[in-house]
Amino acid sequence: MGTQHNAPDGRAGVVRGAARGALEGLRIADFSRVLAGPYATMLLADLGADVVKVERPGIGDDTRAWHPPADHDGTSTYFLSVNRNKRSFVLDLTTDAGLEQARALVAESDVLVENFRPGTMERLGLGPRELRARHPGLVYCSISGFGGGAGAAIPGYDLLVQAVGGLMSVTGDAAGEPVKAGVALVDVITGLHASLGILAALRHRDATGEGQHVEVNLLSSLLSALVNQASAYAVAGVVPGRMGNAHPSIAPYETFPAADRPIAIAVGNDRQFAALADLVGEPGLAFDDRFRTNADRVAHRTELRDILTQRLGTAGADHWSAVLLAAGVPAGPVNTLDEAFDFAQKLGLPGIVDIPADGSEGRPSRQIASPIALSGTPAQYRLAPPRLGQHTAEILHRPSDHDHTPASNEAVD
Repeated sequence: MGTQHNAPDGRAGVVRGAARGALEGLRIADFSRVLAGPYATMLLADLGADVVKVERPGIGDDTRAWHPPADHDGTSTYFLSVNRNKRSFVLDLTTDAGLEQARALVAESDVLVENFRPGTMERLGLGPRELRARHPGLVYCSISGFGGGAGAAIPGYDLLVQAVGGLMSVTGDAAGEPVKAGVALVDVITGLHASLGILAALRHRDATGEGQHVEVNLLSSLLSALVNQASAYAVAGVVPGRMGNAHPSIAPYETFPAADRPIAIAVGNDRQFAALADLVGEPGLAFDDRFRTNADRVAHRTELRDILTQRLGTAGADHWSAVLLAAGVPAGPVNTLDEAFDFAQKLGLPGIVDIPADGSEGRPSRQIASPIALSGTPAQYRLAPPRLGQHTAEILHRPSDHDHTPASNEAVD
């Protein structure tokens, strides 16, 4: 077992012999691939669950081939980002033997996670109705792009969902074209929803002995994550558009060009605005009828931006960040990714964890630390992302090191 600690250079390291994970004793049969499903199961694995990752012979998870970039062994960094703490089990689901081994795995598991196109698992005889009839306590989680109904045939790719789900319509400059987020954000959000649904279903299972079918999809997850923008439409009939880095309801709440690079300023109330006005040498702005309240500032955001741009251009972003933060005004430079990790390190927050090699087939791996901090059962880093099929023989011929007897196979009264 291993938990995170801060190494002398600021990276997170691994401590052996740590306390049990919060989810230790839980086994997950992970039939998912790419991002949403693997992200969900990695979060649960970090908290102690034994995740068996089912992969295709010779190919494995699609993301194993998504490079550059890759590590020194040629494995894509994309795959490495969401597959730590898992055991790789190669199964050929096109054969009777492979399907029988899959059923045996499910019989020893508490949770099944899959993100095949809707209907695929049913055709394989591994659908939720069939498996839960055999194992009433099984929590079966299905992740899809657009649900199992009329949208079942639509491929669930993040870019597509960002486009048809409205996120791109509110992202980018007003005069430019719609822009996607710089990461597959909808997949990540959906993975979070999946892990939350699984934990809720397990809580119910622990109380009643009854499992259930958890379903999440990318489109619904995105519509929920649009929060205030979606509410503006649902409640007020407002269809928001692109505003660059500005905010539809708050001002000033955007990026401004400082002397060297952009700075983000997020003023959330009148006190913060008065402090900002004073520090940039324009104390009268707080008493100007155009800017006295937030509603006033939103109505006159263009004039306000012009004034602040002129003032902020007299010094660098780091200078303004220090001065404004000292006065309680939320501000910070637009960092590159390396600068973002440096910033987290300066704050004493975990950023990177190094996982040593696991056995003769294992390899060391540098990972992004879990963002979940638990005081009694912290995140653990037991296994680096596995090589394809690394644990197949172990799973087929030896019991799990969890000595797992799943409650998921108990009959419900």
